[in-house]
Parts: sequence; structure tokens; C-alpha cells
Amino acid sequence: MGVVAYVLGMVLFSMIMGNAFAAFTVITAGIGVPFVFALGADPIVAAALAMTAGCCGTLLTPMAANFNALPAALLDMKDPNGVIKAQVGVAIVMIIIHVF
Repeated sequence: MGVVAYVLGMVLFSMIMGNAFAAFTVITAGIGVPFVFALGADPIVAAALAMTAGCCGTLLTPMAANFNALPAALLDMKDPNGVIKAQVGVAIVMIIIHVF
């Protein structure tokens, strides 16, 4: 349950913040240390997986303007969320892989 909370917490908080770096410290201190690291997980492996899970959250949000909103504007896409829609499948698969 700790791993699920850690991964999904990183994804959701990255979506809110717009990037994984800001979410990493908050979620690691609040969920990672007491519920994952304290139970015996390797901190290096768990932290690396948490950062990449956070990057999956970045793929799913318009708050990540550099990655999602700017390319849509530069490419003159009709759908401003077209970049996000193209990335949803990869992000969902990667989130599931992170949990396992």
C-alpha cells in the first residue's frame, strides 16, 4: 500500500505542481520515508522510481507548460490539449509498471 500511495501521490502532486521536482521532496518526506523507506525499500531505487512516476504525472497535465502547452502553441495545433492526449497512453502504462 505504501508503494501505491507513493507512486500515485507523486503522479497526482506532479499534475498539480506542473513538475516532478517540486512534488518529489514533499511526497518523499510525507509518504516515501515513513511508508516505503522505513519498511526496507532501497532508497536509491525507490527515489528513482518516484521521480519517473512524477514525470508520468507531468505528461498528464496542462500545468507543465514547457512540455505540454508550448508545443501545442508552437505547432499551431487546433486542440490545445493534443499533446497531452497523445501522451496519456504511455503515462498510464508507465504508472502501472511503476506500481508493480
